[in-house]
Amino acid sequence: MFSAIRNTLPRQVSRAYSTTSGGYKGPQAILWGVLATGGVLVAGYSYMRSKYPHVTEEPARLALNSRKFKPFTLQDKVPINHDTSMFRFALDPDEELGLYVTSCFVAKARVGDDEKPIVRAYTPVSPQYARGYFDMVVKKYDDGKMSSHIHGLEPGDVLHIKGPIHKLVYNANDFKEIGMVAGGSGITPMLQLLQHVLDDPKDKTKLTLMYANKSEDDIILRSLLDSYAEKYPKQFRVVYTVDKASTPDWKGEVGYVTKDMVQKYFPAASKDNVMMMVCGPMPMMKSVSGPKLPDFSQGEVDGIFKELGYKSDQVFKF
Repeated sequence: MFSAIRNTLPRQVSRAYSTTSGGYKGPQAILWGVLATGGVLVAGYSYMRSKYPHVTEEPARLALNSRKFKPFTLQDKVPINHDTSMFRFALDPDEELGLYVTSCFVAKARVGDDEKPIVRAYTPVSPQYARGYFDMVVKKYDDGKMSSHIHGLEPGDVLHIKGPIHKLVYNANDFKEIGMVAGGSGITPMLQLLQHVLDDPKDKTKLTLMYANKSEDDIILRSLLDSYAEKYPKQFRVVYTVDKASTPDWKGEVGYVTKDMVQKYFPAASKDNVMMMVCGPMPMMKSVSGPKLPDFSQGEVDGIFKELGYKSDQVFKF
């Protein structure tokens, strides 16, 4: 399984990336792996970085179409934990998916006897300029028709996708500090942004991520997030909180995201050029920032963020 995935990586990538300091901050290619660490199953990413000397000389074709759904073929899938898997879809060797930071796409599928197809938005976790493939991380929910459909796909099956869907247009150094609150699979748009920021040596934006999950076993992409925190300690910090600690040596926070946690880890609303971002299950959104409106517009700031004085131009809800 893993050899098939490794063979899709551009051969021009030649220099291995580790968590040691130094090295070129540029495009990335991802080798998948699943690492068992202390009994906790987490996604293991190993990065390899280079300037892609041959690939980037020619402009890439963009795979997505914003006007119509196109079929994309599943190449492989790898379980991350008990309810989450990573899915790699194939592109032509000279194709990039065609998303910018931050944006997503929508997937469509007919499920069971439903008359109308199900449509859901997803943010891939592969690098913005990856060629020949793109990766999705999908958490399966018991009542989630689309997530169950995607988890039922096998290599060779197709998923119909349209995009990009515009979110927040980000430019380097737009903000001095960005605070991110994510729950469960809500980590994916945060990962898209933080990878983009940390891979740009000119972008000095400071990032703090609070990632909430039910348990340690539910923390998606933990090894990747930890590697970024180790690589860029002055620019990126990640804080985990779980509903209930499973081991006595748990060093993160315990419980739902609270006002005290936000005050402890994030920049105050009174600071200049601060942005707070949030993505996760609806109960968390309501508690932290207030929900988006039914038409998917931002709506008013509510919840913890409102209590702490953050204004609408300081909050973005994915």
